[in-house]
Amino acid sequence: MGRIICCGLGPGDPDLMSVRADREVRAATHVAYFRKKGRLGQARAIVDGLLAAGVREYPMEYPVTTELTVNSEEYARLLACFHDEWAERLAELSRNADVVVLCEGDPFFYGSFMHLYTRLQGCAEVEVIAGIPGMAGCWNVAGLPMVLGDDVMTVLMGTLPETELERRAQSSDALVIMKTGRNLAKIRRALERAGRLDEAWLIERGTMPGERVAPLTDVDPADCPYFAIVLVHGRGGRRQEAAE
Repeated sequence: MGRIICCGLGPGDPDLMSVRADREVRAATHVAYFRKKGRLGQARAIVDGLLAAGVREYPMEYPVTTELTVNSEEYARLLACFHDEWAERLAELSRNADVVVLCEGDPFFYGSFMHLYTRLQGCAEVEVIAGIPGMAGCWNVAGLPMVLGDDVMTVLMGTLPETELERRAQSSDALVIMKTGRNLAKIRRALERAGRLDEAWLIERGTMPGERVAPLTDVDPADCPYFAIVLVHGRGGRRQEAAE
């Protein structure tokens, strides 16, 4: 029996992979990774040039991306079938060899692999190698100390209703807002009403080629980069220092 080894690849720069992940990627004979149809895939791009000659590749292409709304029953059904099929296929492959599954960031932090992980329990030996979360890479390239002293940090999805984004922005010190894309204009409005827009930064492709770091107020609301997050740094530590 082989293993299924999910390698967290970190925020995008191959130099930020762990030593263990780098070792497993370079030694892999079978590699699987998620991607959109017609794309190389972000995880595969990170390891470009690291894979051994003759490695067998298994692109796991999402059956649907933006064609259906994420809360529709058909969207959920298609993705469930997709994860069922690939969990079964990976388990079958692992009966004869180790299979390395590539995952950007950390696999257990909003990673797509989690859907396979739950399905593979009892079907195959699974190992997960931790990776630096993408947001950590982003706040480091931006030079933003995210949380200080008694700050509370909240991670939000840009897909949340605008009123919920505004409420969370008002009640938290530091904010990480993921899944920006077509939600950027909504995120800007919510932050502005919460009085946090001037503190917000957009980081696109953090640690990767084409990286962009800019105050959110300088970004055109119509400019909706897919691979980007919004950061608002905390303030609690400075309040504590002032009190002392």
